[in-house]
Amino acid sequence: MNLPSLYQLSQEFMEASAKLAEMDLDPQTVTDTLEGLQGTLEVKASNVAAFTRNLEATAAAIEVAEESMARRRKAIEARAERLREYLRLAMEKTGISKIESPHFATTLKKKPPSMVIFNESLLPSDYMTDPPKPAPAPDKGLIAKAIKDGCEVPGAKLSETSDRVEIK
Repeated sequence: MNLPSLYQLSQEFMEASAKLAEMDLDPQTVTDTLEGLQGTLEVKASNVAAFTRNLEATAAAIEVAEESMARRRKAIEARAERLREYLRLAMEKTGISKIESPHFATTLKKKPPSMVIFNESLLPSDYMTDPPKPAPAPDKGLIAKAIKDGCEVPGAKLSETSDRVEIK
């Protein structure tokens, strides 16, 4: 059974309600007609809710897979780094500085000197950076609590939002 869209069913229900209210029908006929339309609407809404839960489950499964893949990637990167260090040590130990193969060349190279700060307090201020301070931001939780407690907060108000759909 291929049902019309939920939007179409909602429109039909509203139109039928308005038409039935204008007609001179007994209350049982109006109730039966609206229940029939409501049943179709509820079937479609149930299907949409089930599909929504399916999408949410798929998204959750993807999130788990992403986490698993990230752990695997990190493990592979760590293994590659250990092998690179193993190769470096072997080349240094044997005095070999370059190995050629048809696919790539492996070369030992000197690293550039690294900067070591052993006592930051001795550094002249010219060598220090001043990170910009973060701009002040409204504390929405604190403002909402103040308004709920009856305080007036200039420039802010609580706004009623639309309902949300909860699928249990």
